[in-house]
Amino acid sequence: MKKLLTLFILTTLFLSCNSKNSEKTKDLKEVSIILDWYPNAVHSFLYTAIEKGYFEEEGIKLNIIYPSSPSDSLTLPAAKKADIGISYLNSVVIAKINEDVPIKSFGAVLQRSVNTVISLKEKNITSPKDFENKIAGTSGGILSETYLNSMMKFENLDPKSLKIIDVGFELLTAMITNRVDFTIGNMVNHEVPVIKEKGIDINYFLIDNFGIPQAYELILVANEELLNQNKDSYEKVLKAMRKGFYDVQNNPEEALKLLLSKQAVEQFPLSETVEKESLEILLPIMETENAKFLDQNENIWENNINWLYENGIIQRKLPAKNFIYQF
Repeated sequence: MKKLLTLFILTTLFLSCNSKNSEKTKDLKEVSIILDWYPNAVHSFLYTAIEKGYFEEEGIKLNIIYPSSPSDSLTLPAAKKADIGISYLNSVVIAKINEDVPIKSFGAVLQRSVNTVISLKEKNITSPKDFENKIAGTSGGILSETYLNSMMKFENLDPKSLKIIDVGFELLTAMITNRVDFTIGNMVNHEVPVIKEKGIDINYFLIDNFGIPQAYELILVANEELLNQNKDSYEKVLKAMRKGFYDVQNNPEEALKLLLSKQAVEQFPLSETVEKESLEILLPIMETENAKFLDQNENIWENNINWLYENGIIQRKLPAKNFIYQF
């Protein structure tokens, strides 16, 4: 009889706890975020915040979506098919001005660009001064070509002396096989550690040291109407993200283990060595002496808007406030 009574009490408690957890989950507001790519070190703050329950503390259930194409993280939030996207500053400026896309940025994940030129060490390419009469590989798009032209002009060189070919997503392969002399569009926190892990000697440098304005590499974007309608929810999301970031900052090893457990193994398997180095590169540029994590500065937007206009990529200029959502 005592055993039956004990079993009844335990069952009641179990059902009660499950009921409370179910009710708690029902009370959470679902928010979707579409990544710029598959999970990697730059997304550690998200997974840490989810694991530690920081979104739940704010009444949010964050659902992570992987993109099927590079443009998804901009186009889906713009169309209200995702609440948040992780996109790029210049992409937002171009879309908003040239196509009147109703989107705004409400946080900067990286405080500077990580776009990198990489070449085999034997090519002796250490700056844009060495671009003359070379072949550059890009993933296509007007921005990469304009970056290259701008860097060469910065060094008083003729951009016409450089041949540019589209190698798609095969940036490293095209370089290693000598199809091109160097590639642009690599990320210093990904392609550089990847190629180092392969034991290949390379030269590399960031593009924003040569006449290209500092830009936020990854930004949080959302549809303007949704931002206005759900301002409180977006503020709560930012609060949880910041908590997650500071945990990553304080304990990167724990964050790395969590990330590796969440990786998309079949689509994009991660190397622990690469992601460890990536996190070491990223943390100092996710928050700097001059900017807290997710902060944005209108001057950086203005500089990039001016650069895009001067290079004929956008048809007109708009003030920075048109691109940043102010809480």
